Formats: sequence, C-alpha cells, structure tokens
Amino acid sequence: MLSRVRLLVATLWAGSLWTIGFIVAPTLFGTLSDRVLAGNIAGSMFRAEAWLSIACALILLALLQWSPGALELKRRRLLAALVLSMLVCALLSHFGISPLMTELKAQAQGSSGIMDEAMRSRFGMLHGVSTLIFAVQSLLAGVLIWKQQ
Repeated sequence: MLSRVRLLVATLWAGSLWTIGFIVAPTLFGTLSDRVLAGNIAGSMFRAEAWLSIACALILLALLQWSPGALELKRRRLLAALVLSMLVCALLSHFGISPLMTELKAQAQGSSGIMDEAMRSRFGMLHGVSTLIFAVQSLLAGVLIWKQQ
C-alpha cells in the first residue's frame, strides 16, 4: 500500500512540474500579449509549484522511512537521493534565484518600470539558471517515477 502512495505522490509531483513548466508557462507567453503579465502569472504558478515540491519531498522521504522492510536498502537510498536532489533544486530556485529575480523587477518598477540593459542581462542570466535547474528537476522526476517500480 505504501509503495502505491509513494508512486502517487511522485506522479503528482512530476506531473505538476511538467504541466506548469512545459505546458502552462509556454502557453501563457504564447497567448498573452503582455509579457510582464505572463511572467507574473507564471512566477505565481512556479511559487506554488515550489511549495508543492517541498511538501511532496517531505511526504516521500517520510514514506521511504516508514517502509524499510518493503524496499531493499540500496533502492531506498537511490529513491531518497533522487527526492533530496529534486528538493534541493526546488529550494535553490525558490529561495535563491526567485528572490533575486523579484528584486530586479522591483528595482525596474521603482525607477521607470523598464529594466536597463544591465538589469535585463542579469535577469536573463538568472532566468537561464532557473530554467536549467527546473530542467534537471524535471528529468530527476522522470527517473524517480521510473525507479518506483
């Protein structure tokens, strides 16, 4: 029973990542003519996703601890390492990169509402790092689901 709950939580986590990152966010930018609005909506969704990631990671780690006899130690360690790696990705993005991006947006709004070239460059770099972290987390999510069975 716990293995099915574990699979369900992992699937919820992966599905939410993939849906927001690869369907919803691109659709927002492709549909809305206001890129700032699209970015604000996507940012809100990624913030919610970060909290869902934290919750799913904690639940999965607890489930892995509660079923020590059901899983061989090597497999349990692999699953825990995957979950912890995904959690680190979420934490880095949410508590490390996102606040820096928010700060840049606030600075732009405080001055003229438009980012200068240096701010745009820094924002683009941070967005690229965030995208890379998200891609790694998404890939790890696929491996996590694959290794559940």
